[in-house]
Amino acid sequence: MEKKTEIVFIINPISGTHSKEEIPDIIYNRLDKEKFDYELRFTEYAGHAAEIAKTCAGKKDVVVAVGGDGTVNEVARSLVHTSTALGIIPCGSGNGLARHLCLPMDPKKAIDIVNACTIEDFDYGVINGLPFFCTCGMGFDAFISLKFAEAGKRGPITYVENVLKEGLKYKPETYEVSDETGARKYKAFLIACANASQYGNNAYIAPGATMKDGEMDVVIMEPFDVLDAPQIAADLFMKTFGNNSKIKTFRAKQIHIHRKEPGAIHFDGDPLMTEADIDVHIEHNGIRILTNPEAIEDASQPNFLLNAFSDFFNNINNVREDIEKSGRRIQVINKVLLRKLQRL
Repeated sequence: MEKKTEIVFIINPISGTHSKEEIPDIIYNRLDKEKFDYELRFTEYAGHAAEIAKTCAGKKDVVVAVGGDGTVNEVARSLVHTSTALGIIPCGSGNGLARHLCLPMDPKKAIDIVNACTIEDFDYGVINGLPFFCTCGMGFDAFISLKFAEAGKRGPITYVENVLKEGLKYKPETYEVSDETGARKYKAFLIACANASQYGNNAYIAPGATMKDGEMDVVIMEPFDVLDAPQIAADLFMKTFGNNSKIKTFRAKQIHIHRKEPGAIHFDGDPLMTEADIDVHIEHNGIRILTNPEAIEDASQPNFLLNAFSDFFNNINNVREDIEKSGRRIQVINKVLLRKLQRL
C-alpha cells in the first residue's frame, strides 16, 4: 500500500474571515483522505505557528498555514531550506502571498489546490535576519504597518483610515542605498523590496516581480505633492506603479540601506523597530510551496480597496480648485475622503 502524504494544518482561529469551526469542517469534507494523513493544530499566541511549523519541518510532507499574512510568514520561515512544503488557505485581510501565487480566496477551492499537491521551489527574502516572502520595506509603509498593528480593528477600512490620516503629513527620509553596482542617495517616501508582486488586497507595489529569478524588485517612491496622491494610489491598484514618474525601480540580489537614525521596518506587513543600517537579500529557491497548477486567479469577486479608492479619488477633481485657493489642501482632502469612508 502506497504511503500517504503527511500534512499538518496550522490554523489561526482569530484570522477573522472564517470561524474556528468552519475551517476544520471544510478540511474534513474536502480533503482527499485517501491521499493524506492529516492533523489539525490551532495557534494560541503570537509566534505559536512558527513553533508548531518548526517541529514539523523535515518530518512532515506539507504544512498548511490557515490564516493571514502573519500566520503564513510564521509557518513559512520555519520551513525554509527543508523538504517540507508550505500550503496556504488564505483567511486574512490582505493575503499577499496567496494572491501573488493565484491561489483561491475561497477555502474550499484552496483545499482543492492542496489535493492537487503541485509543489515548486521559490525564492524568499531576508531583511536584517528576518525572512519575508512578499515584501519588506521602510518609510511610510513601515510607519503605516505600525499604525495598523496598534489599531483596535483590522481590515481595509482601518488601512485606508490610517493612510488618509497620516499619509499627507508624513515626512520623507534620506537613504543611502548600495547594491552590486555602487551606492546612491535618495530622498524617499518609502523603499520597498519585493520578492512577490503585491502587498495584499491586489495592491501591486512591484507588478513585474517574480519569486523565481533570484532577485528582488527595489521600489523607491520619491516625495510627491498632495495632488499626486490619487494617481499614485490608482497606479498601485492598476498594476501601473512602475510607470509613475515618482517611482524608481531596479533589481538586485542584495542591498544595504543606511538612514540617519533607527526607525521602523516591516516584513510581510509585520512592523519592527530596527537600527539605522538595513541589509536585504534574496535566498534563491529556498522554500517549497504548493501552487495552483492552473494559475488562474478568480477575478469574479470585486476588490474592496480598489473600489473604495476609486470612489474616493474619482471625487477629488471636484474639490481641487477649492483646495488650491483656500490654502488648506491637506485638511480638506482628509475631511472629504474620511467622510466618504464612513459612508461605506
